[in-house]
Amino acid sequence: MTRRRFMRQTSAFRSIRLSMWREAADIFLLKRDLGVLVRGVDDGRKTFANTMKYISITTSANFGNMISMAAASLYLPFLPLLAKQILLNNFLSDIPALAIAGDNLDVDQVRRPRHWDIHFVRRFMVSFGLVSSLFDFATFAYLLLAVHATAATFQTAWFVESLLTELSIVLVVRTQKRLWRSHPSHLLAGLALGVGIITIAIPFAPFASRFGFVPLPGPVLAVLLAITTLYVLVSEITKSRLFGHGNRSKPRRESPGSNPKSVAPIGIPG
Repeated sequence: MTRRRFMRQTSAFRSIRLSMWREAADIFLLKRDLGVLVRGVDDGRKTFANTMKYISITTSANFGNMISMAAASLYLPFLPLLAKQILLNNFLSDIPALAIAGDNLDVDQVRRPRHWDIHFVRRFMVSFGLVSSLFDFATFAYLLLAVHATAATFQTAWFVESLLTELSIVLVVRTQKRLWRSHPSHLLAGLALGVGIITIAIPFAPFASRFGFVPLPGPVLAVLLAITTLYVLVSEITKSRLFGHGNRSKPRRESPGSNPKSVAPIGIPG
């Protein structure tokens, strides 16, 4: 009888001890395999890196478009873009953004933990937003001074230029390396290329008039493509300076896991 009572007490003690470990542990492993932690860390770093890509691209594009739209509205006797043209622009530019979550990552982007840095996001937004507005103003000057564009031609041309630059900047800022040294995922590259082709074709489509578009002359379209190419080159230079300055000025931060006292308990099944 004493032996049975002892066995019951021992079993109860083990259950209590296991429950205490489960409550104290931040992570409880179901198997004797620490590989799941490694995979979790890798997936977390990939998610964070791709999230920062989307935030950086979206904030800089919106900031630049806001400045360009506000400045153009002050001096033009017509709307720079119609409401339905803005909605179509946003819809098409968001299609490649859907593939950012599964985009390829450079080794440097997941080699060490990264932290949220609102100051870098602000510098990124202002730097690339101003570059975008600068080329928008160059497009405005060309259309108004060289082409003497009508309202419909101006709106169509800026729609094409704005959307092409938004698509190209996705491929530029998705990596800290040169554009041609880091390959995006097939889905992201395919969507960006496909939407770019659609953008150029929209003014010539049968339904173009419903959105207020008109066919663009060949020379105008060629100049818009040249402006987009120059925009990519300037964005590459801006990216190199921005990331170079950020890497030099960023202080080294100690990883939470480097301090033995800060290691969270892990429950391993006995």
